[in-house]
Amino acid sequence: LQELEKLGLRDDVDLHVYEVPVEYQTVQRLIPALWKKHSPQLVVHVGVSGMATTVTLEKCGHNVGYKGLDNCRFCPGSQCCVEGGPECIDSIIDMDAVCRRVSALGLDVTVTISKDAGRYLCDFTYYTSLYQSRGRSAFVHVPPLGKPYSAEQLGRALQAIIEEMLDLLEHSEDKINCQHEH
Repeated sequence: LQELEKLGLRDDVDLHVYEVPVEYQTVQRLIPALWKKHSPQLVVHVGVSGMATTVTLEKCGHNVGYKGLDNCRFCPGSQCCVEGGPECIDSIIDMDAVCRRVSALGLDVTVTISKDAGRYLCDFTYYTSLYQSRGRSAFVHVPPLGKPYSAEQLGRALQAIIEEMLDLLEHSEDKINCQHEH
């Protein structure tokens, strides 16, 4: 993410980067506060997965099944993000399209799709953000630095992914606005 901050995004995009602690209660407080503070068009969360060997676009977040202790040795008693919330929330971003478009750019990074962000803090954060935003969130899992990609490669990949997501989002909103005018 430090590399993405250096690269930036296109001129009409304000990029705000926050490090979110690996703590359930902090996520439950911080994610709604960030949505309220910035009213963003899109929030893209990035998490490191020791199992990942590709840059992975997560399609959805899950509400239940959180049993692992966080960095404060805490786990929600309900084992869920939002009591009474839907089991799964999909991003409104078409991850398959983002994957195709970024792969076609010929970057030296492999991009894949997943429907399971892991039922730990990444998935918990993603679901919380999707719930807060009615689907206007995305989550990208990246492998640890050097396994196999450098910070520069990951920064360029994240830049391309986020710009494609914004492009798709803007085009879908243009269609929605156009349909409402008729």
